[in-house]
Amino acid sequence: EPTVRTELMEQIPPIAIFLQESRPKFPAAFFEYLMPIVVRYLTDVNNQVRKAGQEALLILLEQDLVAQSDIENKVCPILLDLSAPDSDDDYKVEAVNIICKMASMLSRTTVEHMLLPRFCELCSDGKLFQVRKICAANFGDICNAVGQEATERLLIPKFFELCSDSVWGMRKACAECFMAVSYTTSPEVRRSKLSPLFINLISDTCRWVRQAAFQSLGPFISTFANPSSAGLYIREDGTLSIRPSAQDVNSNSFQPSNNVTVMSSSDNAA
Repeated sequence: EPTVRTELMEQIPPIAIFLQESRPKFPAAFFEYLMPIVVRYLTDVNNQVRKAGQEALLILLEQDLVAQSDIENKVCPILLDLSAPDSDDDYKVEAVNIICKMASMLSRTTVEHMLLPRFCELCSDGKLFQVRKICAANFGDICNAVGQEATERLLIPKFFELCSDSVWGMRKACAECFMAVSYTTSPEVRRSKLSPLFINLISDTCRWVRQAAFQSLGPFISTFANPSSAGLYIREDGTLSIRPSAQDVNSNSFQPSNNVTVMSSSDNAA
């Protein structure tokens, strides 16, 4: 029964946490018995079971319960198979979604060598606009996961494609994550490539794209600021913050400043 498998998946994370805390008594139980079940259920015929398996996997990754070898030898290969060009549409959409979500939880080397090439392919998927939409919505997170060099070499050309996509929802998603993409690039790329691209979005024929671009204008401009002189910097959680001046720190009267929340690509994807 699918409901039984779904309920089973929901119990996997707490069982895994228990096993981690009792590892001297159960040294290999999770890796030998539970992890194979999670991987297998990612390809279950029932949609709810697959969804439960995906949620369980993300929790396990977030809690750092999955060994690096299992990530590279078991999880990534199955996601690459599910996101292949000839894969079933539903499986492909689910696979690209989980690839984007897990990118921030994996090492930069794993993301760049195992997942980034497939992500770049999916950005140009001509069959399913839903796949391209997920890529566009999570583009900033992928850039942050792989860093400046890979972003400028591999991802920026794909970002240009998505910003010119014929589907206006794609261009809107790009406008919404523009700050996160810009923050990962060098000042020269920001000035020479991203600025003209942003002007195109802010002049787009679709008013929803223009509105999203105008909402991202301030955050995008903030990425040009020199933190040492402007006092502005981007936290790892995607918030724009104000760094206190030396005078304020020395006066001992400094009160923590409020953070200006900037929507990240993952927020907009929801």
